[in-house]
Order: sequence, then C-alpha cells, then structure tokens
Amino acid sequence: TVDYADPHTGTTATWEYATWTSPVHRLAVPSTEVIASWNAHTPGGTWIQVELKGTYSDGTDTPWYVMGRWTAGDGEQDIRRTSVDDQGDGRSSIWTDTFSIDDASAGLRLASYRLRLTLHRRPGTRTTPTVWRLGAMGSDVPDRFTVPASTPGYAGELRIPRYSQEIHKGQYPEYDNGGEAWCSPTSSQMIIEYWGGRLTEDQLAWVDPSYADPQICHAARYTYDNQYEGCGNWPFNAAYAATFKGLQGVVTRLGSLTDLETLIAAGIPAITSQSFLEEELTGSGYGTSGHLMTVIGFTADGDVIANDPASDDNDAVRRVYRRREWENIWLRTKRYNASGKVVSGTGGVCYLYFPAHPGPRQRKALAAVGVR
Repeated sequence: TVDYADPHTGTTATWEYATWTSPVHRLAVPSTEVIASWNAHTPGGTWIQVELKGTYSDGTDTPWYVMGRWTAGDGEQDIRRTSVDDQGDGRSSIWTDTFSIDDASAGLRLASYRLRLTLHRRPGTRTTPTVWRLGAMGSDVPDRFTVPASTPGYAGELRIPRYSQEIHKGQYPEYDNGGEAWCSPTSSQMIIEYWGGRLTEDQLAWVDPSYADPQICHAARYTYDNQYEGCGNWPFNAAYAATFKGLQGVVTRLGSLTDLETLIAAGIPAITSQSFLEEELTGSGYGTSGHLMTVIGFTADGDVIANDPASDDNDAVRRVYRRREWENIWLRTKRYNASGKVVSGTGGVCYLYFPAHPGPRQRKALAAVGVR
C-alpha cells in the first residue's frame, strides 16, 4: 500500500498498488523530447501513474519522472487526474506532458528510456485498472523557422462531425471556461464521433440542458488536467478517446504533409497542434500561441481541409487553408510571436485516434508513419 495526498482535493488516502516496468527501449533517434501516451480502463476508485526514466547520450541516467497520474473518472472515490510540475535534474525537465532536454544546443540527448506503470486501487477491493497500450514518442527536434515544401499527392475528404468551441464560451469555469480553451476536447470529440463513439443520455445528464452539443462539455470535463488547469494535456486527450469502446489513441509527431496524406487516404484523420500569427494563416481570422484542429482532407490543389473548432458556429468549422502556409506553421519548431520574440513551435505534433483492431489498409498507413 501507499498513501497519496491529492493536491487537488486536499485528502490523503491509502491505495493498494502494483508496478510493471518496461524493458529498455533504445530510441531510433537520440532525442531532445519524449511524450508518453497510454490507453486504459480505470473503474471508479482506481487510477494509474505513468513514469519515464531515461539514459542520456553520455551514459548517465535521469530520475524517474512522472508523466501523468490518470483516471477516467472524477467521482468521490477518484483522485483528480493531474500532471506534475517542478520535475527536473538540471539537464532535463518535464513540461506538463513532455520530457525535454534543457539545453539541446549543448549536444546532450536521451538515448533510451523505460516506462514504469503503477496501478492503484482501493484496499480490499478486486476492482483494478487495465492498461492495454503504453508507449512513447521521441524526437530530436531541430531549430527551424521554415520547412521544405512538399508536393501534393492525395485529394479527398473524410466526413467528420463539425463542432465549434466558441459556442461554449463561459461554460463550466471549473474546466477552463469553454471557448478558446476547449480546442483540444472539441477536436477529440469530433474524431471520436467519426469513429462511432457516442455518449449516452445518462452520461450527459450532468450538463446544463440549455447548452448545445453537451458532449463537448463532457469531453472538456474528462480531459481536464487539474495541475495544468486546462484541457490541452495531449496524453490525457488520447487516453480519453480510448475510453470509447473499440478506439485507441496515441500522441505522435509526423514529418510532413505527405504523412498526413497517407493517413487521410486510409480514412484516419489527425488532430494537429500549431501556433501562428493571424497573418501567417490566410482565412483563419485569429492568431494563437497554441491551438488544436482536425485535418480531414486535401483539395485537388493540395490545400489542407480542416475542421477548425475556432469558428463562430458549427457550420463555419470546415475550413480550407493554403498548403504552404499550413505546412509551415505546423512543422516549424521556432517562430516569432506578436512582440517579435523567438518562441517555440510544436514541430508536427498530433493525436491519432483509430480502431482498436485496424484493417489492413489502416495498419499499413499507421506503420508508414511509425505507429505500431
């Protein structure tokens, strides 16, 4: 057993626990960033902790870092799902959901890692968490303000539900108040429903009946990271998607729009993370320091068709963005913000949600972009 003092409820409880530690995984590319993700079932009164320990390129080790304390629920028996701040050893740090080398210019990299999974349950019960997917994505993130242009290779569009985050402005301040803060859960819910995931009336009964699209409120509540105080924790969104029967989710990083075309051609949409000034993305009507949208297809000219939740209403969600502009804001790792300061870009990060038992074409597409 172990005592856990929940910083978000102020209560301390005793939990039975058991651990599993993975073999050492040598990264294909020594990395400056690593992001873990997992899929699990956590009945009421259970939760999991995911940790990462790595070996640097100089042969020394990191400490065990907590990558997330997660449960699907938030009932009286449950802890509050949370990332853990203030983790570092002077050479690397955890930024909410991302392991990062502090000074990549010095040449230090993470060469390998292990993951440790701890399952928790209330003492004396037989109820236990079940985890069926656990992994991590490592990247050696280059410094680049621009990326090479790709050649269009696929045209087609998936039929994805359209939901606006903006119609939820001011809803549920305890889950970060709707509107622009809900791009991640809104995007997640669009893809979940594309794959057939549905919430029941009972599951949505807690939502104010005057609110449209109550499933977006639900997604915000159940992706909310109590430490980050927001719904944009990447692994928490992937884990939420996998609570729907028949779905799994991962956080990964793609290298080009060609990778996205490969996925779309196989029927797999992607939720992408990007930041930009308004003038850098024609037709967006806004600038952002971080935003999630869903790529659903490509025009005959190769332009990006996106379900962008930063829209006034559901009908306005489908957008077409210029290929070259969109490609650069998504794949770059450095950019200038509105004050002219150099800040980071996400470098191709995306969430992929797909069937727990993908078909041959889907498996082939996923393997082509490095997802097994």
